[in-house]
Amino acid sequence: MKYGVNTMVWTTRVGGEIEPLFLRIKKWGFDGVELFLSPEEPADIPAVKRVLDRAGLARTTCSVLPRQANLVSSQAEVRATGVEYLKKCAQRTAELGASLMCGPLHSGLGVMTGARRTRDEWSWCVEGLGSVAPYARSLGVTLCVEPLNRFETYFLNTLQDAARLVREIGEPNVRIHFDTFHANIEEQNPAAALRSVAKELGHVHISENDRGIPGTGHNDWRGVLLTLKAIGYDGWLTIESFAQPEPELAAAAAIWRDLAPSGDALAQRGLRFIKHLARELGADNGQKAVSRKQKAVSGKQKAERKSRAKGQKARRPK
Repeated sequence: MKYGVNTMVWTTRVGGEIEPLFLRIKKWGFDGVELFLSPEEPADIPAVKRVLDRAGLARTTCSVLPRQANLVSSQAEVRATGVEYLKKCAQRTAELGASLMCGPLHSGLGVMTGARRTRDEWSWCVEGLGSVAPYARSLGVTLCVEPLNRFETYFLNTLQDAARLVREIGEPNVRIHFDTFHANIEEQNPAAALRSVAKELGHVHISENDRGIPGTGHNDWRGVLLTLKAIGYDGWLTIESFAQPEPELAAAAAIWRDLAPSGDALAQRGLRFIKHLARELGADNGQKAVSRKQKAVSGKQKAERKSRAKGQKARRPK
């Protein structure tokens, strides 16, 4: 698997001046970054691509649909705007040198109707994403559609519904984006739900149950990683949590307190946790699992070797 971190851990606005952050991300051991993307942001795609290339970081993008580009709006002109919005984002994703764009690409962020989704809305989404997908495929871009929790969307909440949507769209470059935060709210058993959509899975976001530092809450990390191992997933594990989000992001995600001391602390601690557990479970690129007993024995053996070495050194004639 590849380990990534979303730049929203720090900011939604990315430019060439962020190169020192990219260099730190690389130094910490991440394979790549995920950039928030819209038709306007990042403002200077070539500059961001250059600094990412210099840092040696791969990249993915994430995006959301604003209200005025809602793919399931009852107004045809709004839906058409949504299609063009996603096509532009797919184009900019390719210009960044990325091949995967994820997020709630199905409907307008924060749009609530006060009712369940309708058959018409479902059909409009299938039609809209179905028209975006071939264009994205021509650019080498895969679209990964993310179900969100019920407090952020009424349209797509569960992995089973996401799988149904992907199958009805029927395009090879439309996949499911699984997020541990949303699954913790909507799925009775996130690991089992994840296993059930193995064929449609395309991307994974790592976030704690409170959207803070991965490994500090009650998410079933062992279950999720063992499932990813069992289904042979070798894609991205990308941290998308929030430390001290900017006001606009905080409002969109309903975060009213700091969730970590800093973005740097969140990223480093989250990566250490998920890498350590993945290696322990043998879920990290096919490595064999290391049991607690094996680790204890290994630690004891190292201590014994160190003790023997000290004893031999003490017995040497001076």
